[in-house]
Parts: sequence; structure tokens; C-alpha cells
Amino acid sequence: MPNKTTTRSATRTTQEFVPVSSVRDGVVVLKSGDLRAILLASSINFALKSDDEQTAFIVQFQNFLNSLDFSCQIFVQSRMLDIRPYLATLEVQYKEQLDDLMRVQIREYIEFIKSFTEAANIMTKNFFVIVPYSPTVAVTRSGVSNFNPFGKKNQSDADINKSFEEQVSQLEQRISIVQQGLIRTGVRTVQLGTEEAIELLYKMFNPGEEGKPMPLEVSEK
Repeated sequence: MPNKTTTRSATRTTQEFVPVSSVRDGVVVLKSGDLRAILLASSINFALKSDDEQTAFIVQFQNFLNSLDFSCQIFVQSRMLDIRPYLATLEVQYKEQLDDLMRVQIREYIEFIKSFTEAANIMTKNFFVIVPYSPTVAVTRSGVSNFNPFGKKNQSDADINKSFEEQVSQLEQRISIVQQGLIRTGVRTVQLGTEEAIELLYKMFNPGEEGKPMPLEVSEK
């Protein structure tokens, strides 16, 4: 007879192990009530810079880290380059091309790109900075508890939205501090929108489905 505890664990969905509750207005809401903003950062070819430029960058980056009074996470994502959209564009140009010589050249170019990408592992790197914000910690008679407006009962939608907007305002202040600090080092950042954040999270938790389109049911809550 199967153990009841084992049976319940086996029937639990993968989503129960994901700490993300929802994504609202580009802000990731965790199940704990904490908020996260995801910034896509530009890259710098550090090796090509002169010694003075490298030293200046290190000093500016050190000053940026020392200026923060909250923690940040720097995340580097390495993925196989998906060449299919580029090949699809070339196929469209091939079909629309009227000149026979150009059609032959485009076809040969398409075959070259296919063979080259199959023979070499071409990787892309994306750099992200995760900016966190935790709800206010309240001290009660029963101990310390987090103020999570999304998990409270008997709370109107207006109150929940107001609490969310107030916390997002605090998060935006931190985002501004991070962006201003990084731009002094020459690194530019942009915050991911809702769809971009959902797509990033989906691909992180589903690495085996990198080449597949994202399911339609994965959407903003």
C-alpha cells in the first residue's frame, strides 16, 4: 500500500516549488510578498580597455557597491543562440527575390549559416541585475512577521493595489540608485517588462524547452 505522504508529494505540481507568485507591471511578486525588479544590463569588453580604463572601471564599480545599503544579485545567463528567426527572415527574402542570381546567393548563404551554427556552439550572454524590496517587518506579540498585502484576508482590492503601489514606489527608488551607480561605470540598464520577465522566468525553470515557444497559459496574473 503506497504511503499517503509519498503520494501527496508525487502529485504536487512543479509550480508549487517555484517561489514566484505573479508578475505585475514588470515587478516579480514572490510568494513571501517580496518584490523583485529585473534589470537587463549592457556588457563591456573589459579586456580591450587600457590599464587606466580598467582601473577606473574597477574603482567606479567598487564605489557603486559601497554606495548600496541593500543587497543586489547579478545574474549571467548563457544560452545557445537561436538562429531560427534570422533564417526565417532570409527565407522570406528568398521567396520575394525576383533576381535568379540573388536567389542562388541567398540560398547558399542560408545553407552556410545552417552548417556553421550546427558545427559551432554559438552562445549568447545576457547580464541581469536583480533589485529586491522586502515588505515592512512588523513586530507583534507573537513575534516578527512580514507585512504581506497579497496574503491578507478581508482586504479590499483597492487596499491591496494601494499597498502594492507604495511598495513599488520604494522599489523604484532602489532601481534608480542601481541604474545611476552602474551608468557611472559605463553600464546601461533597462527594466524588463511583464512579458519579458515572464519569458525569462519560464525559460529559467524550463531549460529543456529552450527551442520551443512559450505556452499561452503562462501569462500575467
